[in-house]
Amino acid sequence: MNHWIAFPALGWEFPITDTLVEFRLFGAEFSIKFYGVLIALGFLLAVLYAFRRAPKFGLDTDRMLDVVLVSTLLAFIGARLYYVLFSEDRAAYFANPITILHVWNGGLGIYGGIIVAFLSGLVMCKLRKVNVGAMFDIAALGFLIGQGIGRWGNFFNQEAFGGNTTLPWGMTGDIIQSGMHINSDVAGFDPSLPVHPTFLYESLWCLLGFVLLHIMSKKFYKFKGQIFSSYIIWYGFGRFFIEGLRTDSLYLGSMRVSQLVAVIAVLGGIGLLFLFHALANRLPVTLEPVAATIPLAEETKEEESDEETKEEPNESNAD
Repeated sequence: MNHWIAFPALGWEFPITDTLVEFRLFGAEFSIKFYGVLIALGFLLAVLYAFRRAPKFGLDTDRMLDVVLVSTLLAFIGARLYYVLFSEDRAAYFANPITILHVWNGGLGIYGGIIVAFLSGLVMCKLRKVNVGAMFDIAALGFLIGQGIGRWGNFFNQEAFGGNTTLPWGMTGDIIQSGMHINSDVAGFDPSLPVHPTFLYESLWCLLGFVLLHIMSKKFYKFKGQIFSSYIIWYGFGRFFIEGLRTDSLYLGSMRVSQLVAVIAVLGGIGLLFLFHALANRLPVTLEPVAATIPLAEETKEEESDEETKEEPNESNAD
């Protein structure tokens, strides 16, 4: 189905669709959505980046792939359950549990995906004997790539937008004006007026974060866990302010869940940064190679043997 989107202040208006292609297979109709394609593209680019950088982080690519595949699957489940648990429609989901599986109707919570991804990654790292700090560092960089690209799926769906704005990049569209993707308790919102493209704000924030943390990993990487901790701080800080603009936030009582999690993420990231730094400083800076002590020991034995040999003729003469 074709829709339209516009940026009135810029004089732009063009048709848009959320579906890339539709086809029939074995008598059934299937469609491929831009949202899914962009998430898949972000995931692919994140994995390719991780494979290219893995040796620099001291990671084996085969073991790293095992961690990535399991964590990705569980992260998707975690993102869906996070959305269901905090959704206004959670009662309806639990009344008809099969609808929880209907992800094509929308509803993924990025924080749920991130939390489950790193928790499952921790377990997999232990099972596959992968360095946790290094794995989390490279995964954080991959997450920023995936989030930065995947957010554009919201553009094609005309969702994840904010309140009204008069800024030049304020956008509107037929789905936005229909009032979809807006919480019932949002006050003072006029769907006929342009809105903040908050999906764009988050996409740019993530891509900027990737560039900065990539540079850090190249020039200022001092200890394992540094990139991961910085990622949590960076994303949480930006998400707190971006979430405050949105009209479709998940709530816990009167509090936006994502803003609460963002504050916890920033404080937790700062704590982890100090923790990882302290753990790194506890390790010995240099270790004396064992092999280097062996020739020294053999040389000492040879010198003692030579001294004994020199003393034997003297004892014979004395007799």
